[in-house]
Amino acid sequence: MLTETPDTPETPDTPEIPGALGTAEPAGAPATPDPAGFGRAKWAIAALFCFLGFQYATWIARLPALKTRLDLGTGEVGLLLMACGAGAAASFPLVAVLMRRLGSRRLALVSALCLVAVLAALSVVPNYPLALLAVCCDGVAVGCLNVAMNAQGAALETTYGRTAMSQLHATFSAGLLAAALLASGSTAVTQSVPTHFAVAAVLLLLLLGYARPGLLTHREPAPAEPDTPKKRTRPVLPSAATLLMGCAMAFGTITEGAMNDWSTLYMKDVVKTSATVAPLGIAVVSVMMLLARLRADRWRDRWGDGRVVRAGSAVAGVGLALALAAGHLVPTLLGFACVGLGAAAVTPCVYVAAAEHGSNALALVAAMGTTGLLGGPALIGFVAGAGSLTLGMATVAASALIVTLTALWIPWPSRETAPAAEGAPEMGTSGQAAPGPGEAVAEGAH
Repeated sequence: MLTETPDTPETPDTPEIPGALGTAEPAGAPATPDPAGFGRAKWAIAALFCFLGFQYATWIARLPALKTRLDLGTGEVGLLLMACGAGAAASFPLVAVLMRRLGSRRLALVSALCLVAVLAALSVVPNYPLALLAVCCDGVAVGCLNVAMNAQGAALETTYGRTAMSQLHATFSAGLLAAALLASGSTAVTQSVPTHFAVAAVLLLLLLGYARPGLLTHREPAPAEPDTPKKRTRPVLPSAATLLMGCAMAFGTITEGAMNDWSTLYMKDVVKTSATVAPLGIAVVSVMMLLARLRADRWRDRWGDGRVVRAGSAVAGVGLALALAAGHLVPTLLGFACVGLGAAAVTPCVYVAAAEHGSNALALVAAMGTTGLLGGPALIGFVAGAGSLTLGMATVAASALIVTLTALWIPWPSRETAPAAEGAPEMGTSGQAAPGPGEAVAEGAH
């Protein structure tokens, strides 16, 4: 990582938002954002989250068709998925540089266009090596957009002093659902992957066009004096707080990703449900996670991010463990519901905490999260292959409990959502009053 942050390029086509991530604001100047702009910015950023979920689920839903067209075996499909995770993991150094050069707004727009191009390439890719390359590029672009849109979400909360990240992540889940419905409908009409992906690409471009005007932009800092020597940048190791947040993010997304990929198979092979009932597993997880994310920002306001993450991940881990021990249909569905409920707020809260430590920390934490989300299902598959699917699902429960332990040591940001009155104390980076001498700076810091 680099310790120096160069100037962010000017973006004159979007209004400047005081207090946004990367904004150069005079010391002690109070943040005076337009309250009416909160909803506009929130929906624009939400469109990015929906975009990412929709794009990813679109090509994942057509994996069987890609497998048939390219004549792939099961192992080759697994390697294809691993290539996406590897691209996301490898994106970290690139994302850190691009965030400093372009800013979160431009990086979000560029990476989103790249994802549309990747979708078009996957619809016509002629052989397996090119498919691996396309999917690896998809992972890199996913890593870039993931960091940029979460930086936008963190800047939104900082600028307006209001929680919104969980609702933004809910739109990611909504994008997954919308892509699944489109895939089902398009398959019923035609088996053509290019046609399906062309329709999806048009919808993605419409989402991007809607998002662009409302995204937060960064004010370009004042230029340095001509005679000021340029500081050297030097690589440094991530801080302990960043590593803890990265660990929580990785295991949290392993929990989320593995449930998406393995719950249906567990229902069919272990619980012995019918092919009609088996998809209820992923449906329960998805619906509970979506509903919880719509409410989680209120929980964050009431109890704080640290308590929400610790309690939620504990509910997910313990609930799933009890369901695996019972092994019957109803307890299994209740355990899956606990995972959706408990894991819903983990990634939004960790992203907000990471953003407070700067773009380098956010890039690393996001890269670990994307790697866990894309690589977690493969890890569970290896465990299941070596032992059993129940043991693999027990690994998911253990991942959730690891998040609980890790969250005890993360310096969670405190938050005061009430607007500052005239003459109130100076506001800190999260919109809360700056602590006085001897007061705790962050909840849960040890």
